Parts: sequence; structure tokens; C-alpha cells
Amino acid sequence: MGAATEATRTEVVLAGYGPVGQAFVDRLARDGETLALRHGVRPRVAAVRASDAQCAPGGDGPLPPRSKWEPLRPLDETFDRTGARVFVQAVPSSPGLRERAVQEAVTALRRGIHVVTATKSHLLTHWRELDAAARAGGSMIRISGATGAALPAGDLSRTSLRGLDCRTIRACPNGTVTFVLDRLADGDTLNDAIRAARLRGIAEADPSADLSGEDAATKVRLLAALAWGWDPAEVRVRAQPVDGSTAARALDAASRSRRLRAVAGASLAEPGIVRVRLEETEPGDPLHALTGPKKAVVFGCPDAGDVTVSGGRSSPVGAALALVRDTVEVTAPRTGFG
Repeated sequence: MGAATEATRTEVVLAGYGPVGQAFVDRLARDGETLALRHGVRPRVAAVRASDAQCAPGGDGPLPPRSKWEPLRPLDETFDRTGARVFVQAVPSSPGLRERAVQEAVTALRRGIHVVTATKSHLLTHWRELDAAARAGGSMIRISGATGAALPAGDLSRTSLRGLDCRTIRACPNGTVTFVLDRLADGDTLNDAIRAARLRGIAEADPSADLSGEDAATKVRLLAALAWGWDPAEVRVRAQPVDGSTAARALDAASRSRRLRAVAGASLAEPGIVRVRLEETEPGDPLHALTGPKKAVVFGCPDAGDVTVSGGRSSPVGAALALVRDTVEVTAPRTGFG
């Protein structure tokens, strides 16, 4: 693009204004000019919807204080008022909010409005319904923020592996558990390791989904759905947790220059199964090279060679950047090398 004024203006409706939603709004406000120059599209948050209230920012200005928000309006009405092209979901991935997340995503998709989501719960249970709604409306749904925050593993699964005959997925997609395992290998107790993760802002207040393997399994279920068309609702999970007995294993592995990792995997040889195992990894293994809260996914392609993606920050900012990336991806004009 030659100038920001030539960029396509894209109205966005955002659902959820917690840490991720706030970071998303801040990023679009900060980086709008850059996105316009580099990608030919300038997304603008036209409305923000929380659990019981919503607001419409004035122009490109900041959001009004929460006391100035109006009562929540029907979503269809909000879409009509804003002319939105993208509906962004940054609501918590909780069972209690699942049905609302499904209904709102389906409403948007059937209207031809693209959905960009960091919310996982409805993807796990209503994948087929969401896909059908997108096809009916001629719209797209993108889930980078649900498959590893700033780690672009979802993009690889969805498009970049086409034709490479990917046969396996092997991943450490949860930075909290990798950090905890490294601390156990250094001699910490499990409680001390969790406490250190919380102090660094790595672990949630309740890290049970991380330590049980549930979060890692969820991400691999979604990656397998993108890569192979599996329905996440039909995938069976078999997970080995990190618990009080894990410290001895981590110390023993470290004594032999190995690192214990919680590895989530899926294979075309075992359709519909995701396993999370505590594995000893050796030097040379991309998952062995991870330190602290870093993440990685290895896509096994026998003839093309393994494809590995690693890094990507697990944080509200990382998840918000994934939402920005997907918003640009579904709206930017595509010609030439674009």
C-alpha cells in the first residue's frame, strides 16, 4: 500500500473485555497506522460487548469509562449499527459461557461476518456447527489465539502443511507445565514450582488444567482438527498429570542430561486419540531445547521432513496479537505476493 488512506477500513465488534480484550483494543489503537501501511487494512473496534453492557468508542478514540457503557443490546442490532466485518471473541473458555459463545459465533458467521476467536470451549464442542455456519454465510473462522497465543501453530496446521503429508503432531504447547518441570528438575517441590510460576505471571491462579494435561490436549485437539479434519468433540484424551510423584522423575532425567516434558501428541495411525505423556527428551529433540515457559509443536512429515514451530509469548498480549493477526488475515486484500 502506498499510504494509510488507501487502506480498507474494517469495523470490528469485540466480545470480552478482560486482559486479552483490553490488549487487543490497545494494539489496534497503537498499530493501526502500521497495519494500514503494511497490509492494506485498518481494523477499528466499533463496539465492545461485555457480559451485561456494551460501548461504542468515539472515532479512533479510547473507550469510555465503564460507568458510561450502555445496557447490552441484541448482537444482530450491534452488527447492523456498526457494519462489522469481523467478530472477535475474547471471552473466557468456561463451560458456563460456551452456549453464548456458540450462538454469537454462529450468528456472525451466518451473516457473512468473519469470526476470530481466542475462546476454546465452543470450538471443542461445536466445531461442525461452526464450520457449517461459516460455509452457509461465506465467512471464515480463525482460531490462532486458541491454539497457542502468539505461537503460529494453528496457521501451520490450517494451510502451510497442505500437501506435505503430515502424519503426527507432537507438542509442548503449555508453557506453565514446562516451567514447572524445569523447576522440579532443579530440586523445587511441586508447590514451590507452582508458586514461582505464579510470581512470574506464567501460571493461572488455578493451574489444574495445565498440570493435568487438559490444556495441552485441548490445543492438540484443535491442531488435529485443522490439520486432519478431526471433530474435537469426538477426540478421546488420555493424559498423564504432573503431580507430587513427578519431581523424582524430573530429577532423575536431569541427572542423565535429559529433560522431562509433558508431550501432547496425535497421530493418523491412532485416529481420534490425543495422548499427553511425561516423556524424557534427549538433546537434539526440539522439545528438549525448550526452557521456562516456551512452547513448541513438531509436525511429523515423513518425506518433507519434520516442521517445528517454537516460541510465541503466552500472555494476554500474545493472545491479543494472535487476534490481530487473524483479523488482518481475514480482511486484508490479496493480490500478487500478498
